Amino acid sequence: MSDKSDYKWALEVIEKFYTKDSDLYNLLILHSKQVADLSVAILDKHPEIKADPSFVYRAAMLHDIGVIKTDASGIFCNGTYPYICHGYLGADMLRSIGLDDYALVAERHTGTGLTINDIKERNLPLPADRIYTPQTLEESLICYADKFYSKAKPARIKTVEEVRKSLLKWGNETVRQFELWHTKFLF
Repeated sequence: MSDKSDYKWALEVIEKFYTKDSDLYNLLILHSKQVADLSVAILDKHPEIKADPSFVYRAAMLHDIGVIKTDASGIFCNGTYPYICHGYLGADMLRSIGLDDYALVAERHTGTGLTINDIKERNLPLPADRIYTPQTLEESLICYADKFYSKAKPARIKTVEEVRKSLLKWGNETVRQFELWHTKFLF
């Protein structure tokens, strides 16, 4: 189980890049805490999953740190990059302060992960020299938990069917990956 020191640590990292108590800061904290709490709750329910709850909580709190650099005014983001870039942008921010392991979680959480084929076929504005699919259990868990929460509608948790529908835009393989995680992480 995670503790208050993990939350405080994550806030200190976020506050290196965000203005405390701004609308975007508050939305990011709410969403990130939802994802972090669900991620750790899954670990609590599944002791067979051998993952460090402190790392999982902290990484989940930081997974969306890059949204500040994107243009998504509906969620208070006034940057210049397309929203799809927030993962790698956040990874770069975290690497700039030496948080390389956390950066990988940020970089790999979009959809159920993006392949180089996805990037090329959809002409996505992402650097092609990175891996955008979860490679570790922790990355997969946080990616899975993130699918249940939307920053656009932060007051509710999505149903499994709503998550499936939202992932269909990325294709059947994305939904299949979610289903595999859902079987493993079922809460």
